[in-house]
Amino acid sequence: MHLLNLGILAHVDAGKTSLTERLLHSAGVIDEIGSVDAGSTRTDSLALERQRGITIKSAVVSFALDDVTVNLIDTPGHPDFIAEVERVLGVLDGAVLVVSAVEGVQPQTRVLMRTLQRLRIPTLVFVNKIDRRGARYDAVLRSVSERLTAAVVPMGTATALGTRGARFLPGLGTAALDVLAGLDDALLTAYVEDEVTDDRLRTALAVRTRQALVHPVYFGSAVTGAGVDALTDGIRELLPAAGGDRDGPVSGTVFKVERGPAGEKVAYARMFSGTLRTRDRIRFGEPGMSAEPGDGVEPLPSRVTSDLGDTRADGRITAISVFDRGTDVRDDQVPAGRIAKLWGLADIRIGDAIGEPRKAYGHFFSPPTLETIVEPADGVDRRALHRALTRLAEQDPLIDLRHDEVRQETFVSLYGEVQKEVIQATLADDFGLDVTFRETTPLCIERPVGSGAAVEFNKKDGNPFLATVGLRVDPAQAGSGVEFRLEVELGSMPYAFFKAVEDTVREALGQGLHGWQVPDCTVTMTHSGYSPRQSHAHQGFDKSMSSTGYDFRGVTPLVLMEALHRAGTRVHEPLHHFRLEAPSDTLAALLPVLARLRATPQTTETRGADCRLEGTVPAAHVHELEQQLPGLTRGEGELESAFDHYAPAPRGTLPERRRTDLNPLNRKEYLLNLTRRVGN
Repeated sequence: MHLLNLGILAHVDAGKTSLTERLLHSAGVIDEIGSVDAGSTRTDSLALERQRGITIKSAVVSFALDDVTVNLIDTPGHPDFIAEVERVLGVLDGAVLVVSAVEGVQPQTRVLMRTLQRLRIPTLVFVNKIDRRGARYDAVLRSVSERLTAAVVPMGTATALGTRGARFLPGLGTAALDVLAGLDDALLTAYVEDEVTDDRLRTALAVRTRQALVHPVYFGSAVTGAGVDALTDGIRELLPAAGGDRDGPVSGTVFKVERGPAGEKVAYARMFSGTLRTRDRIRFGEPGMSAEPGDGVEPLPSRVTSDLGDTRADGRITAISVFDRGTDVRDDQVPAGRIAKLWGLADIRIGDAIGEPRKAYGHFFSPPTLETIVEPADGVDRRALHRALTRLAEQDPLIDLRHDEVRQETFVSLYGEVQKEVIQATLADDFGLDVTFRETTPLCIERPVGSGAAVEFNKKDGNPFLATVGLRVDPAQAGSGVEFRLEVELGSMPYAFFKAVEDTVREALGQGLHGWQVPDCTVTMTHSGYSPRQSHAHQGFDKSMSSTGYDFRGVTPLVLMEALHRAGTRVHEPLHHFRLEAPSDTLAALLPVLARLRATPQTTETRGADCRLEGTVPAAHVHELEQQLPGLTRGEGELESAFDHYAPAPRGTLPERRRTDLNPLNRKEYLLNLTRRVGN
């Protein structure tokens, strides 16, 4: 028996969760198939998921297909929750991409397939809903070939489409031979000599599918069960087994974190090597980043580098659960290849490497490009709200919770309006907190224009802190993150003071001169100094005469903001790359609207009665374009967009972010008040 960690992915409403229910029923895990509309599915366990009929959080369930144990991960289909999908992709051995036979290939379908191909994850395509009115076979198969991948192998034909009697008839046709022969010279020779057997063809199909070079396509219905048996045969025969040396060094990846009944953290981890056991003490933390931008998309500022060395944590495993036959069961170990729930790692975070770090792929999808401010209703305890939002950020780090102590405002990042509604409902249902949100705005950043340096000396020029800190800020390449360097000797003062400076630098860069994050720059410490531990007449330690971490945490923002002011910063707004397809005769109505929304078409292509435009549009206007598109194109337009890069924002095009003015006259007073407030 071997293991397979399988992801189910799809555009929203393609029937992904219904297919999961059908697979569990076919495997004998559940006696009755749950309904998304009725809120009775196994993997949509959250009350909010059942109420809305959409998947919000990824869920793991296990079942057996003869000699294969499948750990199936159901993922959200709505683009607002793409971060959940991203975290799952790095732990999969194979995937099933679900497409609707009625709607066909949709924007999110294309985003998912491009990512699966880039990661070389073996993928089967299941065209669902052949029993629905409007279901198509030839048109959808052609669309999959043209818009997803040309290397498709139809695994049979469908009959009686659009009726409850729709069926899938398995069988490999000449199309399979044509595709596979183009990838295998030996098979091509056998084809020419008329020596291709069915067994040889299926063997070649399995090899190329596991190499992610071809994608078998099945048709069926999750509701009636049509085609599902053929799909399960494909899952068992065509997708690769989970690998990993059980006796090798321990190495795993955390893709989900939740809280248990007692408030303890529970980490979902895929083990790639070794065997992790209860009571093992293990190191964990963010792996070294080796991400490279893909498809021309500017990478997220995820790299964190420092001259101060490794900052990974360690902890002891107190309990383990592994997934088996529809549930999770306690075990004393988890070997390579399996997925488990781990207890005992209090500081664990999503994306952390357990044991030996593996290569980090960075981010597969676009980062959030919108943000909003959470407004507590009258009577809501702000501290309770902050704790609740912190819990939510543990489960979804891309919420990127940011709190401004001076303005007493809490910011969260968003993919879209549905995500905002879910956060609001979760705070109300799970924490009893009533909140509203301010208007959604684009999530801009600041970048240094040049270099700038500043220094504050211990006990000089009115410096109220017993610390000397000098910093220089230099621009850095987009996506490189914040790098902290030293131009002073590491032994010139206690390590804890250097660490206090670095941590404060990273925190303070969350808000630059214009109120936005400064994600990409190099900060170099040029001066350091402290007052050694002193006492009066050999009495106890006197902190009024001796430097503490508080002094360095207090003076660092003063120096950093002065250095930033001398370097200068420019606000950059997020731009999306868009692909818009619409009837050609609607182009005259589309172009003026695109111009008003500051969209810039870069290519325009006409194909018969249809046209396709590609270009960039500010993230601030994507939602408005989505809303207007149906009316401009008679409901036939289709828009696909994703974050592409940041660009300098034209003056007057963005709403001013409410902030305390940091001009040279009051900047020092403002920051002194800030650091004193934080210190107290």
